[in-house]
Amino acid sequence: MDVRRIRLPRLLGLAALPACSLLLVTGCTGSGSGAADRDEQESATTRAAAAARDLQDDYQRVIRDVLPSVVQIQAGGDLGSGVVYDDKGHVVTNAHVVGDRKTFQVTTAHSEDPVAARLVYSYPEQDLAVIRLEKRPEGLRTASFGDSAKVEVGQIVLAMGSPLGLSSSVTQGIVSATGRTVTEPGTGGGTGATIGNMVQTSAAINPGNSGGALVGLDGRVVGIPTLAATDPGLGDSAAPGIGFAIPASTVKTIADQIVEEGRVTDSGRAALGITGRTVVDADFRPAGVAVVEVSSGGAADRAGIEAGDVITGLGDRDITTITSLAEALASMQPGDRTKVTFTRNDDKRTVDVTLGEQ
Repeated sequence: MDVRRIRLPRLLGLAALPACSLLLVTGCTGSGSGAADRDEQESATTRAAAAARDLQDDYQRVIRDVLPSVVQIQAGGDLGSGVVYDDKGHVVTNAHVVGDRKTFQVTTAHSEDPVAARLVYSYPEQDLAVIRLEKRPEGLRTASFGDSAKVEVGQIVLAMGSPLGLSSSVTQGIVSATGRTVTEPGTGGGTGATIGNMVQTSAAINPGNSGGALVGLDGRVVGIPTLAATDPGLGDSAAPGIGFAIPASTVKTIADQIVEEGRVTDSGRAALGITGRTVVDADFRPAGVAVVEVSSGGAADRAGIEAGDVITGLGDRDITTITSLAEALASMQPGDRTKVTFTRNDDKRTVDVTLGEQ
């Protein structure tokens, strides 16, 4: 909160001045001061107008440069967006945009004639996928991806895509937060993925924006818009001004592997090496994650965790559901050492674990 100290005028000292002195103070410089004030106001107005024109020019320059890199993807009866990743016709998008489809129709910003495309690989664990255009249309431009580590709260960003099927649409906002861990819904076309380090933005994200571009004023893509927050109090409708984008660093890590290897070989995601399910207490409240299966040689196996154990903590975080466990792991890296708290036959235990890779 901005708290300003207001200094009251010293009226007693002013009242003690002779009348002629008072007239000098209030009247002798009146005409000159008023002219100076008007000049300053006009100068401030001119500067503000120039700044507004500069910002508008920045918006329009970024739109001209980046919009040719953003495409509309039709997957069966569903529409989404994508970003041209390289000059070989690879397009990166969300896994939930491609769904279980293998072929697509892609429309570019400068053409209404769709181009056929095929799936290269889909990686639902990070809600990313790469498709490839069968031919490269005129005017298509490869996007430039930025460094997610340099994204700052308050930074102006533009979201580009095809919300509600309206191709080549642009909305503006700011980066509201960074480092968010978000779990997508597993229904309604969502993958159920838990994604760490997401960029939160106030730029409007609507159905069809998924897979498009979140762009800074330097023209670099800082993220792939993926979903908007929903408000249960409003019937799970989208909460205005709260959207999330997969950071550019994650996009590049996954897309590079898909382009080069045809699949993801190194997820970069920490794993405990278990299959689990949420358990509830006597009051039917989530109380932990029951270990259903332990992967042989995995992190949990090496630490002595067994099927039937109930995990209640990871590091300094309480674990009550399988989602909370996934979110805790999403904030960590393979090779990190941490503690796992669990119960076995009502006996509480804690073990050191070196996390593996998903």
